[in-house]
Amino acid sequence: MRALLSGAAFLPTAALAGPTEEVPVAVDPSPADDEGQEIVVRGSRPIAESEAAALEIQRNSPALVSVIASDAVGRLPDQNIAQAISRLPGVAVERDQGQARYVNLRGAPKKWTTLSFDGVNVVSPEGRAARFDSIPSAIAKQIIVRKAVTPDMVGETISGNIDIITRSGFDQDGFHVAGKAGYGLVELGDRREFEGSLVVSDRFDTGIGEFAVSSSASLYRRGMVTDNFETDWETVEQDRRPGAADRIWARETENKLYRLVRKNYALSTRLDWKPAPGHRIYAETIYSAFQDDEQRNNYIFDLDDQQSRVPTGTAACTVNATPPAGTTGYADICTGNTPFAGTVYGIDLNSNFTVRAYKQSVFTNTLGGDHDLDTWRVSWRANYTRSIDDRTQPAQLNYDSPSFGTNGANAANRLTVAYDLTDPQLARVQLYRTIRNANGTFARGDRVTAIEDFPRSLARLRSLIAADTTDAYTARLDLSHDVDGVLGERTTFAVGVRFDDRTKSVDERLLELNSAAQFTAAGIPTNYGQIAIPGGFQGEIPLGYTFQYFGKGQILDLVDRAKAIGSYRDQFANLYDVNERIYSAYAMATVTTGWGNVIGGARVEHIRNRSSAFVNGNAATPLTIDRDITLVYPSLHLNYDVNDRMKARLSFNTGAARPDYDQLAPNLSFNDANLTISGGNPDAKPEKAMGVDAYVEYYVAPAGFLSFGAYYKRLRDVLFDTTRTFNSDVLNVNGVDRSQYLYSAIANGGTGSIIGIEGAIQQQIDPFVADLGLPDWMGGFGVQLNATLNRSRAETPDGGRVQLPGASDAVYNIGAYYEKYGFSARVQYQNRSRWLDDLGSAADGGDFYWAKDDELDASLRYAVNRNVELFGNFSNLLNGPGRRYVRETRYTIERESFGRRYQAGVRVNF
Repeated sequence: MRALLSGAAFLPTAALAGPTEEVPVAVDPSPADDEGQEIVVRGSRPIAESEAAALEIQRNSPALVSVIASDAVGRLPDQNIAQAISRLPGVAVERDQGQARYVNLRGAPKKWTTLSFDGVNVVSPEGRAARFDSIPSAIAKQIIVRKAVTPDMVGETISGNIDIITRSGFDQDGFHVAGKAGYGLVELGDRREFEGSLVVSDRFDTGIGEFAVSSSASLYRRGMVTDNFETDWETVEQDRRPGAADRIWARETENKLYRLVRKNYALSTRLDWKPAPGHRIYAETIYSAFQDDEQRNNYIFDLDDQQSRVPTGTAACTVNATPPAGTTGYADICTGNTPFAGTVYGIDLNSNFTVRAYKQSVFTNTLGGDHDLDTWRVSWRANYTRSIDDRTQPAQLNYDSPSFGTNGANAANRLTVAYDLTDPQLARVQLYRTIRNANGTFARGDRVTAIEDFPRSLARLRSLIAADTTDAYTARLDLSHDVDGVLGERTTFAVGVRFDDRTKSVDERLLELNSAAQFTAAGIPTNYGQIAIPGGFQGEIPLGYTFQYFGKGQILDLVDRAKAIGSYRDQFANLYDVNERIYSAYAMATVTTGWGNVIGGARVEHIRNRSSAFVNGNAATPLTIDRDITLVYPSLHLNYDVNDRMKARLSFNTGAARPDYDQLAPNLSFNDANLTISGGNPDAKPEKAMGVDAYVEYYVAPAGFLSFGAYYKRLRDVLFDTTRTFNSDVLNVNGVDRSQYLYSAIANGGTGSIIGIEGAIQQQIDPFVADLGLPDWMGGFGVQLNATLNRSRAETPDGGRVQLPGASDAVYNIGAYYEKYGFSARVQYQNRSRWLDDLGSAADGGDFYWAKDDELDASLRYAVNRNVELFGNFSNLLNGPGRRYVRETRYTIERESFGRRYQAGVRVNF
């Protein structure tokens, strides 16, 4: 069976069963024509063959890369690209609802890694931070993680690029069909999941050359519920008793109880034409999407509802469980309350019920060609991509408790909460009636378990239509020329030009009713019973209360009634339009010698930005700002062949990550009463990096690999959210000087650095079976181990030094597999240490962190014959939570768990 490697594109098509156990992988390293290298795989060892092929590409690459071939992606339950590449050295992922979403490459923030399809960069629906959960793994025949930045790569790549190599009909000899279908159980909530994919390709020889077509479709659908609690912490100004300086209090604790269906799906078609030897032209279209249909019951226990009543005494006190008259006990250590346990009386129960129709999609279309003209090569691409981040919330209803009243006169209609936050993995609450004594103090009444027993009324109804749309146009031309005997045995000179035009615009419209008169006019009932449906909590976390879910149809019916008296209005404060044009060119030379090669050159980019928004959300005051900058990115890469098995790599490179589109928008809002301004910052500068990588790689045929490397990046102008003096007169209108207002926005800090080491081991036992005298069946074992140790620091705008967001100090993967006689089993463990999520103010408790994350997955495969394979996937076996905290690990701000998942299915290959 044959598979062609075009450039760096290779798909080993696995022979699922066969009469032999051979795993030969033959590579012709000379790129004699446009088909490049040809790899031949035979036998019944898909894991071994895929690993061997991927390592051969990695070994022959002129720059530092890590590679996954498509069959290796399918060996474990990798439903999206982020999950697949998370098993590679130096890669860590950030998850949402237990699903891998963002990539942190070698200790860098997620926005420093770019995404491309077949070498053409694609703007993510969210902007600079590429979301990889919107890209199903089934779309890729190969994934290349490019860690060393060469001049022909876009300059906004600092930490690396994830290149998704898609399928071509030329990957197969003729007509080919491959498919997969799986059905499974999601343990939490007893939900179901389904996964299916289909690839069809063929090639045709005609009178005007050979044509090939390949089309694919995939769907992964998963039903879910969540076990969730969240707690927001704050410093309390009124708490002045001894020890107050070290105390933060839970201003609210809540449960977000989701019912949702998640989908990843993609469609792609590619047409290739070889009009003559050495020439290829192709057209490709890809549509991929991530969809989240969600219904959320959210119960917020507003502990600081009456914070202004907290006693302000400063002396030590004797504990008295009864708070002073008119106070609730919040943040009052004199009642025996602590930040982690206590009782608060007469508080507000804020209940939010939300329907979300969230969808992110990428629609990318490329026309390209590669032409080999003896010693000259010409490559060109034209691309149009539309990325949409649809944030629509068709319905959100807010129900509140009755008002507190003068000195708590109405507190008896509110709830009393006994909270216990001592366990970072579980926030416990018990709910009670509130008793107001004759002297104005409060006491705890009977316990209540049904949350609907507390009176609440509808306070607000909202329906939001919102979408961020990015249209991107790219044109690229690359020329290269081979010259023998100039600087080495052969020198390849390459130049290229590129033009990018990207525009991101926001559409956000809101329908809102927020008064009893409006609800009456629309015929909207204000009690929750009108939208409640039968059935109890579908999760497992001990809530301390019972509740009823809402019905989606019932809540949307109320929105339809609201439309009869209200209308959707533009939210001018959130609207913006940012256009970015990049004019770039590069020149580089690759010198090939008897001992290896050297790549050197530079890239120049001129960026023009025009950003428009409305000042203070007023349609009558549009503001447009133009900015431009020119950046130069030199780099040098040395690859030394120590011997026929060992390669040493040394790289010097530069890059710059530009601020995200929403951060450049001048959607400035001011508050004259508070003397504050908030919004984007069109003057934010790119984050710049200069780096060096040093790696040694050792290859053991056919699929053994050992590597060790170190990397260092020197950083400048790292971006952080901050508050500073505005220092501009652009908002000085109507005779008001706002230049000295406090301005909350993104801003550049000072210098910083990333330093780390990375090691990887990959080995099959099969080559050593005979020498070690082991039985033949032992040859099926193999291992994959990798670890990254990382340290990062950056200076904030106020002069502080912090870890870079998204950077764990340690990331490692431990994998083992067995593959023999048509059977394979694989298990993989991933672990990353805590990482900084975002900076926080002292008033909110400090900086926010994600706690340590680990995951264990496994799979089983059995090849019935050469064309049919049965499989079983076992995901999230540790059922570990996603948890965030503030200041230190005991102050949990969010904890969610999602349950184990089990799937069985069949793969076919003809």
